[in-house]
Amino acid sequence: MTDIAARATRLLDLHRAPELLTVVNVWDAISATVVADIEGTHALATASHSIAASRGYEDGENIPVAEMIEEVRRIVAVTDLPVSADLEGGYGDPADTVRRAIGVGVVGCNLEDQMRPLAEAAARVEAVMEAARAEGVPDFVLNARTDAFVKGVDNALEEAVTRGKAFLDAGAPVVFVPGRLDEAQISTLVDAFGPQRLTLIGIPGLPSLARLQELGVARVSYGPMSQNVALTALAELVEAVHAGGGVPASMRILN
Repeated sequence: MTDIAARATRLLDLHRAPELLTVVNVWDAISATVVADIEGTHALATASHSIAASRGYEDGENIPVAEMIEEVRRIVAVTDLPVSADLEGGYGDPADTVRRAIGVGVVGCNLEDQMRPLAEAAARVEAVMEAARAEGVPDFVLNARTDAFVKGVDNALEEAVTRGKAFLDAGAPVVFVPGRLDEAQISTLVDAFGPQRLTLIGIPGLPSLARLQELGVARVSYGPMSQNVALTALAELVEAVHAGGGVPASMRILN
């Protein structure tokens, strides 16, 4: 576990650094290889939605956990970079799922609170960090996600602050608050959690990456949007072929 522990520490350091960590999410071995080979990539993160879709499942823990872990294993196997896995809500047993993920080389994960009662959600965070320590990975980067904005709850910002602080107190090093947040909301979250403790999803309408770095955000990821970009390129190729064209001149040979 020494190498895995070292990768976890590296991933944690990337989050704690003042430079914003960006991760363009991957969903299989070839997407992981392409992203890892681009200069400036320091870590990889999987997208559970994308992995599920590539295997024919709807998002929302419909994919069997064994299939999710197997796909993550294949991703870890093609890179020396630290890999964080999107493990949704933990597939019924977050601590055991994290143990299985660490077993294939994962050094961080997303865990959704799914707006469970706060005490329950915080206890799940604590259990995951305890499991990681028991597996010899004390610097495991749990990106504790709150769905306050995603689910459109009343007083979403206040709820995200309360939940995020509870997750940090339970041992999570960073908190993930997905949603279309404005600069004022982001500043409130950074002030509440501390600098380099907040992670966001890079959706249209978010402040620029440079501004997010100035605000003290730790990380920006892209969820299923990277797969959607790839599938858009595929759809556009099909449309071009149907219109009598073909492969664009900008195509790169990446595999």
